[in-house]
Amino acid sequence: MKRLVLLVLGIAAAATAAHAQSNAELIEGALAAAPVRARDAAAVIQWNADFTYETLKEGTNRIVCYHRSDEARRQPFAVQCTSVANLERVAQSRRFRAEAGQDAAAERAMVDEAEANGTRIAPEFGSFFTSMNGPDQAGARSHTTIAVPGATSESLGLPDNPSQGGAWLMAVGTTTAHIMIPGH
Repeated sequence: MKRLVLLVLGIAAAATAAHAQSNAELIEGALAAAPVRARDAAAVIQWNADFTYETLKEGTNRIVCYHRSDEARRQPFAVQCTSVANLERVAQSRRFRAEAGQDAAAERAMVDEAEANGTRIAPEFGSFFTSMNGPDQAGARSHTTIAVPGATSESLGLPDNPSQGGAWLMAVGTTTAHIMIPGH
């Protein structure tokens, strides 16, 4: 009986250690997309299937990072960081992608419908979204945008296409309007 109890306790301890290690790996991977100066203070969450999340690492700044490789049409390594104020929008976007599955046009139609009927959740003006996507972390490329919901070329003084070089505004006049940063 004593051996059985020790065996059960040993298995439980090993399972706990394995879970902690996998959380540590999840945290490390998600933080790869965080700005270097803010990385230590950033939070890390893990999204649930019902579009809620669990906190894996508490943060002391407004940056939150998470994996996205579980979503349809994402690279095997896909992580993103943004402002904690944008989590409702991210949850809505994850729901649209999950409902659309492999159909990118269906996802676009859901986003367009939400935009048209006023239910699209706007991101925090001036907040960033930075992501890393690739076959693995070593081969991932970074991409950063600045959210400016409702902005137009006239309101920001930026071109609405990349042909002039430099930063430019994409999705003008919508909740999705954002500044594209070249080279990212």
